[in-house]
Order: sequence, then C-alpha cells, then structure tokens
Amino acid sequence: MYRHLEHRLAQAVLQCLQRRHPGVALPTAVIEQPPNVELGDFAIPIFPLAKPLRSAPLRIAEEIRAAIGPIEGIAELNVAPPGYLNVKIDRAWMASALAADQKPAADIPAGKILVEHTSINPNKAAHIGHLRNAILGDTFVRLLRYAGREVDIQNYIDNTGVQVADVVVGFTHIEKKSRAEIEALASQPRFDYYCWDLYARVSQWYEQDAEHKQARRETLHAIEDASSETAAIAELISTAVLRRHLETMDRLDIEYDFLPRESEILHLHFWDAAFAKLKESGVLTFETDGKNKGCWIMRRAGTSSSVSPVSPVVKDVDSPATISEDDQKVIVRSNNTVGYVGKDIAYHMWKFGLLGRDFGYRKFHHYPNAHDCWISALQGDKDHPHFGDVTENYNVIDVRQSEAQNTVIEALRGLGHEEAANHLTHFSYGMVVLTPRCAAELGYTLSDEDKTRPFIEVSGRRGFGVKADDLLDQLIASAKKEVDPRHPELSEAERESIATQIAVGALRFFMLKYTKQSLIAFDFKDALSFEGETGPYAQYAVVRATSIFNKAGLDPETFSASTHVGTAAPAVRPGQRPADASAVPTAFGELLAAEGGNEIWELWLAASKTSYIVDQCISTTEPAYLAKHAFQLAQLFSAFYHRHPILSEPDEKRKQFLLATVAVVRRELIRTLAAMGITVPPVM
Repeated sequence: MYRHLEHRLAQAVLQCLQRRHPGVALPTAVIEQPPNVELGDFAIPIFPLAKPLRSAPLRIAEEIRAAIGPIEGIAELNVAPPGYLNVKIDRAWMASALAADQKPAADIPAGKILVEHTSINPNKAAHIGHLRNAILGDTFVRLLRYAGREVDIQNYIDNTGVQVADVVVGFTHIEKKSRAEIEALASQPRFDYYCWDLYARVSQWYEQDAEHKQARRETLHAIEDASSETAAIAELISTAVLRRHLETMDRLDIEYDFLPRESEILHLHFWDAAFAKLKESGVLTFETDGKNKGCWIMRRAGTSSSVSPVSPVVKDVDSPATISEDDQKVIVRSNNTVGYVGKDIAYHMWKFGLLGRDFGYRKFHHYPNAHDCWISALQGDKDHPHFGDVTENYNVIDVRQSEAQNTVIEALRGLGHEEAANHLTHFSYGMVVLTPRCAAELGYTLSDEDKTRPFIEVSGRRGFGVKADDLLDQLIASAKKEVDPRHPELSEAERESIATQIAVGALRFFMLKYTKQSLIAFDFKDALSFEGETGPYAQYAVVRATSIFNKAGLDPETFSASTHVGTAAPAVRPGQRPADASAVPTAFGELLAAEGGNEIWELWLAASKTSYIVDQCISTTEPAYLAKHAFQLAQLFSAFYHRHPILSEPDEKRKQFLLATVAVVRRELIRTLAAMGITVPPVM
C-alpha cells in the first residue's frame, strides 16, 4: 500500500501543477521519508520545481497545498521551510487497507525475464563463494516473481572449459584411470569432493613441470570433438558433478529451469552461426601481426576507438579500423579454439532470440516438489517448455567478470542489437573470503603473515575454501544443539527439520544483508549467531507472533480479514459467543492517534512497505534492502511486543487493535522472508 500511495501522491502533485501551469515541462515529484513520523510520512522537496516555475519553493509548496484537493489515503499536507511539503497518511485508511490485505492493481511489464545464476564449473564441489552467487540469484528471481514478472532460471554449465579439462587430466594422466573406473567413482556419494582434491593435485602437478601443461592443451582440444573418448570422459565427470551441485543447491531451496551447456553451443554450431555474423558485421577482425597474430579479436570493452600513441598499431586486413594491441580482446585463439567470451556471445544471441538456432532439450532433474529441470542436448524431447526469446536478462556473476560481461554487451551493440544490449545486466557482486580464524578452524596451516591479514582468499586450485555442503552440515548441527534441549517433546525428525530451517535462514540472511558489492569475510561465529541482524532473529519474530494467536485460540492467517476493521465484530474462538460489535473500533485511527500511537504507527508503516522495498531491490539489483526491511520490522515488533501486554489487555477494542497489528506484521515478515528464500519453523 505504501508504494501505491506514494505513486498516487506524486501523480496528484504533478497533475495539480500541470493544471495551474499548462505547457510548462515539469519533473516528476520526488518523494522522500521524513526523519520521524511526527513530521509526516512523506516529504516532497519543492526545489527542483523552482526553476521551471520561476517561483520560490516555499510559495510553490503553498500553492500545491491550497489547490491539490483531496487525495484518497492522505490526511493532510503541511508546508515546511525552506520548501517542503510534509504529508501525513490517513492512518485509519492505511490500517484498514493493510488489515484487509488490499492489493492495488500493478502495471506489470510484458515479456519474460531470464536470470542466469550459480554457473559453477562442473569440476569439483561447490564452495562458499558459489553459495553467495546462488543465493543472490535465487533471491532476485523471487523478488521478480513477487512483482508479478515471468522468470526463467538458467544455470550455464561450462563443461568444455579449462577447469573440467584439468580434472580429466587428473584422472587420465595422474591417476591413470580408465573410463570404466571413473564411472564407478562417479556413482559414489560426494564424487564432487573427490574431484575437489584431485583438482588441487593437478595444479601442483602443473607447477612441477611446465611440460605437463601440454596435457591440458591436448585435453581441451579433444573435449571439443564430441566423438572422442576424452569428450566422453569429460561428459561423464561434468554430469556427475553437476548432479551433486543441484543436490547441494536444493538444500537451500534453489532450483533451475534450464541448464544450457557449452558443449551444445559448440556441437549445435551456435558459435559457428554467431562467428559468421560477428565477422560479417566487422565486430571481429583477424589479427596478422603482434602477440595476437592468427587470432580473431574485437575491441576490448571500454576502450577508445583511437589508437594508443604508446602501443604498436596493428594492421588489419579485414577492416580499415585498427586496434592497438593493448585494446585487443582475443575471441578465437590462433589454434582455432574459441574462448569463453566467444561462446558467451553466441549464448546471449540465443537468449534474445537473435541466433536462428535452438538447443535440443531433455529432462535432467526432478525436484521433490515435482518441478522439472531441463538440460541442453544434441537431440532432445519433442515436448518441452520454451526457453529463450527473453526481453530482459540478468547475469549473476562476480565483479571479476565485469570485462567479459561488458565485451558481450559491446558485441551485441556491434551487431546492431542495441535493445538487447541495453537489457543485458551484469548483476555483479564481491567475493567471499575467509577470516584467519575461520581458516584456522578449517584446519589450514597459516603463516605468521596470514594470521595478520584481514582475510584470506578462497582458492579452488589450492583446495582452500569452505565446501558448501560442509558449511550447511555445520550450520544445521549447530542449530540442532539449540533446538534439542528446548524441544525434547518433538521427534528427532521434527527437530532436524527445524534446525535445517534455522540454519538455511541464517546462511541466506548472512549472504544477503551485505550490499552485493561488499567483500564478505566469512566467519563461523558471525554466521551462526542467532542475535542481532540475523535470519534467526527475524524468524523468531514470526514464531513469537504466531504463539500469541495460538495462545488466544485464533487463526492469524484469517484474523485481520475476518475482522473487516471498523465494520464487523472481531474473530472469535470456536464455540465462543461473538463480542459486541461495539468492541471493534470504528476506525483504527482513534488508537493510532492516541498517546503512544506514533510508536505503533511506525510498525504499521514499516509493514506497509514490503512491495515498495521489493521494487527498490529490483530497480537497483540490490537484495540487501530486503534484509534491512526484515530486520527493521522484526526490531520494531520486538519493541512493540515488550511494551504491550496483548492478551491481557482489558480493553476489548484495544486488544483487537493490538492483535490486528500482530497479524499484519506477521504476514509481512513471512512474505519478506519468503522473498529471501527463508521459511519459518513452527518453534525455535
């Protein structure tokens, strides 16, 4: 309701001024929030209107207040120097709308949105850094769906890249295992853990002798030949690891719709089609000199078209333009292997329906909730959902991939697909690192220098990091230590389920409460804390609210709707006689305007902002605002709970009002947490 009322107010102000000043181009009214509710619920700075209206801000504010007329949901407008309109919401109107859970119609844009996230190399177990990607991406999907958008979730699988090639090298060159032996290992639980250790060993093997890297080059080339034994082994390994990744993410209630694989982009000739278009348009040029001789290159994103005076000029036989060597981005290597960015360009052309080709599709994973995840194939099932042809695309990839993402965007522009380029968003985020204390707890040997550092980077090649499943296991075990003594009456399975909900809530909230560009220094002690700005704190607020209704014998889900605030008698327990209708306040405004009403109004106002915050998160691609909203709502509710003895309140009117407050806050907290992928256990 808050978002709807804000839009209505801004529109009313603009229409008022347009009526009085026809033909004057006016900016949209900016709506701010005053520092406290005593001043108002909205503040409109008039200063941007002074220049086009050629009048003092204070005078314009007076003009608006006098001429705007009644606005549904707005109680009063007050002028404040040096040029503000402070606006107060009609508290009874807002409370009634919230209690009834009114949802004004929203203008939902047409078209499907694609969110690509997780995208772990299928060569080893997922680690804590991958969890941040997946949680950010999954939360953004939930936010978009909350806002009514149609969303496809894709998880790009780089199954022909260097990382997979290195594990293949480990099995075939170091361990000398046959395809049958690898297949037997792949069928074992936590095969991804085995690959984690092997991947680190391969890195050490490369360091022992530079000649060993020849095995990587040969393996990379062989993987691109779909008919080779090496490609079959890579397929076996990557598929087995991918299944483990899906199982890991499912523990966090993270699902996918489609898994496009790099192998199909190559074997279905996506790249060939894209390559032809890129050459024809002049986006790619062939290099005949310098360090990139024999490569197909394009201009590095963000560089000028002019040649650097300090860099050698490279002659290009295919284009009159020249690109300095420093500004060149290699797309196809001199050995004719295409790099990651080239395949990514082809993939994005498919996403926007610009390639003229499609994948084969087959079912790959069936989730417990009956949702199917599809995977790309050379030949697939005839009946499958339609993927691709999206209007917007968000790629959740860490900040280190900014140049690669910008290169894809510039390639689309160079091909003339400006609209697609404008609707491709790199949802970047900072890395997750470890505190020295966390690294020591994991058993890693730290140097004296390491111990003094603020953080230590995770390194898959060194085998250094926190595996996602290990972290989840430890979080669940820690939560269960709290649950077991508090609820011995529950079964082991029930206590395990509650501990899992708490642990997942703690992890997801921890990953979301930091702004996405922040570097997170992970520490077990901080993540496992159940106090302060944490998931369990917000979950507990809902559990406490639910317990109030349980003790009263009322259903919190239907309480507010059944009271029809101001028009009917309050909800009653089964078998209880209805209270006198006069016990229900004719308007909640009476109690919200009474002594202490501002404090309770702040709680109602915060509860009204869920959709407003969701819009803010989407427009800024910043889910941290949602975590702040959940924490603030839980904090305000905690203060309310301790100040007001709800069930022992002797005044029936006030008691119903307090119960309605609890019901609304509980509902909005549940919705907010659900948008973060956090469920609430029955007890804590």
